[in-house]
Amino acid sequence: MSFSSFKFHPQIEARVRALGYQVPTPIQRQAIPPVLAGKDVMGLAQTGTGKTAAFVLPILQHLLPGPRGKVRSLIIAPTRELAEQIHVSVGELGSNTHLKSCTIYGGVGVNPQVQKLRAGVDIVVACPGRLLDHLEQRTINLENLEVLVLDEADRMFDMGFLPDIRRIVKQLPRQRQTLMFSATMADSIRKLTDEVLRDPVTVKIGHTAPAATVSHAIFPVAQHLKTGLLMELLKQTDSESILIFTRTKYRAKRIGQELQKAGYSAASLQGNLSQNKRQDALDGFRNGSYQILVATDIAARGIDVLSISHVINYDMPDTTDAYTHRIGRTGRAAKTGDAFTFASQEDESLIKSIERVLGSKIERRILDGFDYTKTAPRRDTEFARPPRPPQHRNTQTKAEKHAAPGTAVAGPRTGPSPKPPTSTAPAAKTAGPPSPTRQWKRRKPAKSSTRKEA
Repeated sequence: MSFSSFKFHPQIEARVRALGYQVPTPIQRQAIPPVLAGKDVMGLAQTGTGKTAAFVLPILQHLLPGPRGKVRSLIIAPTRELAEQIHVSVGELGSNTHLKSCTIYGGVGVNPQVQKLRAGVDIVVACPGRLLDHLEQRTINLENLEVLVLDEADRMFDMGFLPDIRRIVKQLPRQRQTLMFSATMADSIRKLTDEVLRDPVTVKIGHTAPAATVSHAIFPVAQHLKTGLLMELLKQTDSESILIFTRTKYRAKRIGQELQKAGYSAASLQGNLSQNKRQDALDGFRNGSYQILVATDIAARGIDVLSISHVINYDMPDTTDAYTHRIGRTGRAAKTGDAFTFASQEDESLIKSIERVLGSKIERRILDGFDYTKTAPRRDTEFARPPRPPQHRNTQTKAEKHAAPGTAVAGPRTGPSPKPPTSTAPAAKTAGPPSPTRQWKRRKPAKSSTRKEA
């Protein structure tokens, strides 16, 4: 089967050929026909199986003959990086169609987004939080929406976006096509499927386990030895590019710094970075400027690099689903990859759950030449935050501060302070210069929302 069997518009088919698409992946082969037929689709597929093209190509086909300059398709993603990745795919696959798309997410200025929306776009790729801001400020019009996509729905729910998704869906036209894609099928996904999809076609492609092209290994190690083991493992590993996962933002930052000190071309990707620095780290990892990227689970959403040869779990993920998402970053496009996990004794129960998902026992490895006998320090100093500098309190009074040199200042009053005179006259309003930027009203978060950093 080839892409020509889908009978895309010649403008779209020309781009598919130019980009080197030849044989559809399983998710593309099964999802594209029902999406082209206008049906709602629930797609279950691992990360890195080509599901972005599985919904972008049919959307381009659907929007091509219609009016331009109105938001007719909305794609919601959990993180900025994933939103940018989808936006790039829309631009690459649809460059011959002249359909316009834009991204909407927080952490960057709002005015450029408003200007693009006013200029007219056909496809919007958005993160839930900033999209709600635009909806409440009425800077986006979704009355003409025809296709809604919820991508990586399971991760959005893990990040606490479920209340926001429900609020967004309530403001969309009821007559629409809805597509939902996820790597796993949690109970929350099933519940939302019943709410937003109408008689959906379910496409299930190896959703319960990572790709078969990935080999797995566990390195049992005490917590205080992990950084030393990582350095020794890197010395003995022949790799193209390495993605290292940590549980916290601070740890990702510190490991990235340690790798740079050791002479590796490394960067960290975590939520405390500005959007520009996050994008620089991601672009550097894609183009090979950085061989190693250290990231948290949430910040790593949207990393789409085919040449990742190794994924290293410095910290064990919280769930088997998170393990599936992490490992899905390697072994893409039928290439082979290695997944190494550092595990301590308390991780054994989760390892058994992962082995049940994989259907086989994971190999345990001991790294030759590494000293596992080093005792733990009395306290964890490796990732301890540096102490705050001492705070010097200024005891000088305001009168002493503004008094002329040599002038005596009366001491503090010991009696009760006199009450200030009251006035019934209204305070005069002072008019300042107009603000050059749009002022947002503070949006009240949903009561049940537990969103994490994206």
